[in-house]
Amino acid sequence: MRWALVKVCLAVTAMVVIAFAVPLGLVIREMASDRAFSDAERQAGTIAPTLSITTDREELTRAVLSTEPGDRGHLAVHVPPPGKARAEDAEGAAGGPLDIGTRRATTKDVATVQKDGRASIAEVTGGFALLQPTALSTGEIAVVEVFVPEGEVSNGVATAWLMLAGVGVALIVGSVAVADRLGVRMVQPAQRLAGAAQDLGEGRLGTRVPEEGPTELRSAAVAFNSMADQVVQLLANERELAADLSHRLRTPLTVLRLNAASLGEGPAAEQTRAAVQQLEHEVDTIIRTAREQRPQTQGGQPEAGCDASEVIRERMGFWSALAEDEGREVRLAGVDRTVRIPVARPELAAALDALLGNVFRHTPEGTAFAVDVHHSGDAVIVLVSDAGPGIDDPKAALARGASGRAGSSGSTGLGLDIVRRVAESTGGDLRIGRSVLGGTEVRIWIGLHGNRPERGRRGHGRRVGRRIGRQRREENRAAAGPSH
Repeated sequence: MRWALVKVCLAVTAMVVIAFAVPLGLVIREMASDRAFSDAERQAGTIAPTLSITTDREELTRAVLSTEPGDRGHLAVHVPPPGKARAEDAEGAAGGPLDIGTRRATTKDVATVQKDGRASIAEVTGGFALLQPTALSTGEIAVVEVFVPEGEVSNGVATAWLMLAGVGVALIVGSVAVADRLGVRMVQPAQRLAGAAQDLGEGRLGTRVPEEGPTELRSAAVAFNSMADQVVQLLANERELAADLSHRLRTPLTVLRLNAASLGEGPAAEQTRAAVQQLEHEVDTIIRTAREQRPQTQGGQPEAGCDASEVIRERMGFWSALAEDEGREVRLAGVDRTVRIPVARPELAAALDALLGNVFRHTPEGTAFAVDVHHSGDAVIVLVSDAGPGIDDPKAALARGASGRAGSSGSTGLGLDIVRRVAESTGGDLRIGRSVLGGTEVRIWIGLHGNRPERGRRGHGRRVGRRIGRQRREENRAAAGPSH
């Protein structure tokens, strides 16, 4: 908008300057020309009294040299030959025409002026010649020639044009400067509004816009601030609602815990009590998380992170007991070193539980599964794969997770939606494909610096998956009778 306003003012001012400066320059040139030829007519008129009295060469020569243009060689007198009645009294050369001074005009131009009796301007070498007719006492027409140099005709024109050009440039520069200031006054509030909208979209809910600038932008700023306040209030209400709904689970959980305590001893009873305890812990975590506003960093991500390897080992330890009961082979790789990621511990645990829960719900008992972790420098890749029947339409499964609508398989897709939000909160993504075990492979790309993975890095993620697949195939060939 700023540069568009500057361009408009530049074009308008330039057109106005051209519309006024060009005609004014032409008028100045005409005025200079008229002034030069008016002076020439006045100088020619100084010889007319002498010509009306005498045509004697010596008298005319003294009269011509006594004038300023005659002294400079810019004045000449052309006297025609006398008539037949007085040819014997003429002072010319053998009755021929008499020319006094420096002649520049052609004989034809002089004859034309003598015949017509009207002044004329002839173009000659180095300038112009003013031919002024003058009546003699004999009735003949003499011609006074005054030479006007080119410089006198255009005297002062160049200076006037330079002054006009300077004034025009000054007007254009001034209009551009004024337009730029007006543009800044209009653009800066709009830029602040756009930046605040981007910050709000990135999760910085405390962003507000100063209510300043033109009336329309002030109205937009007021509307934006009101919208931001409403968004904060809605999010607070949602957190309270989530906390209240989660709190309602405490009563049935208490009953479930009491019933689990009465089951007696045995592996199944212990697993049931452990599951109930874990469920209570998760409900408490949901309540605390919903009622706390976690501090945000510049990029809108939670400041606190976690060790992905530790969380994965912990959750795999929880699910391994159930896998053992169902006769599932479990493999875990890449969790032997600390891997810090910008994801809160409860969120990563919830994402892993969602994926592993899908494995147990949607694959037959005895189906093997594996979890692999790979650190690629700027991202952490978590691969969860199984040897089950796989997903017929991975794109539909991801779309179902994004929309929250149930699919034909009876899945709501909320588990994949939890995992997708965790990945995208770090600038990563979630992909579903075919695993080397024969079933489904879910790849979670977790960015370490809040940057979205580039295409080349995504290709790197696929190469990582193929390399892990080759390792698994080598392990399967080395193992005796692996179960699938």
